[in-house]
Amino acid sequence: MAYRRLTHIKKPNRIVIYLFILVAIGLASVSFFGRKYYDYMYSPNVTTTDSTNNYLLIPSHANFDDLVSILALGHYLKKTEGFIWLAEKKNFKDKVKGGRYHLKPNMSNNQLINLLRSGRQTPVKVTFNNIRTKQQLAGQIAARIEADSTKFISYLNDDAFLNQFDLNTETALVLFIPNTYELWWTSSSESFMKRMHNEYTKFWNQKRLDKAKTIGLTPVEVSILASIVDEETIKTDEKPVVAGLYLNRLKKGIPLQADPTVKYALGDFTIQRILKKDLEINSPYNTYKNRGLPPGPIRIPSVAGIDAVLNRKAHDYYYMCAKEDFSGYHNFAVNLNQHNQNAAKYRRALQARKIYR
Repeated sequence: MAYRRLTHIKKPNRIVIYLFILVAIGLASVSFFGRKYYDYMYSPNVTTTDSTNNYLLIPSHANFDDLVSILALGHYLKKTEGFIWLAEKKNFKDKVKGGRYHLKPNMSNNQLINLLRSGRQTPVKVTFNNIRTKQQLAGQIAARIEADSTKFISYLNDDAFLNQFDLNTETALVLFIPNTYELWWTSSSESFMKRMHNEYTKFWNQKRLDKAKTIGLTPVEVSILASIVDEETIKTDEKPVVAGLYLNRLKKGIPLQADPTVKYALGDFTIQRILKKDLEINSPYNTYKNRGLPPGPIRIPSVAGIDAVLNRKAHDYYYMCAKEDFSGYHNFAVNLNQHNQNAAKYRRALQARKIYR
């Protein structure tokens, strides 16, 4: 039997093997790092846990390190490493813009950086009403925008600053017309004041200015009287009647004798019953002692209050007293005798309820 002679099999070249291994490692590395940096850019990385966490607040003068701290402390990112890496690659580190930004769940680092770099912040809605003091107003505003409440109050107490609006520290609160306004979260106290002046100017259109002129009052005086009307009654349908009564007294030169102004002078609006001794308080806001309007509003007047003064109801009433049924409405009188009878009924009702103060 014949056997075929086996040929010699050559061994693989070591260099080829090494090159193959290196290429394999290289491809694996490229794949690994390529995937890593792809994830850094495009994989979901933003987390939003609740409604408040949907908004990222960046202070006006924040730098990149501040931003990273805010993101970390607020748990806005799954991982910060990729965000920092991409921010450097996109030259974002020196382009941080303050603002209030709406974040969507599962945004990528690339989407987040593009949003923040664009400065497309989401406005905040600021609503204020039923405000009696500068401190209350400052607190509500500072809770909604970046403006510092202390700085805001300093403007309200600065005659030189308020002079640009033809106001002073006593009349400052008439500038604020209760409404809902859209503002940038980064609004400063000064920019907020200027915005309110623009809104005030729009509110006092020619129609309202003409009505104020008809009753012989300036817009500021209308607002001061409206603040008293608002404190006297919460009943919108009664406001024009109350406004007409006070305008009657102003026209005759009779002191307004408005109890809310005494409460304001005493610094206590919780008082349910004004006592005789209260009427002796020495204050320009005590309308029992001083004729005419007080030097400023005793609260921020409502739009309903202002319009009630401008559209006051014509009548012959000079006196008013809360109704004895505590409905919130008032008994009106044309003379003192009628008023005394109404007042006696109300005092008896107070006594029956044991309201002594």
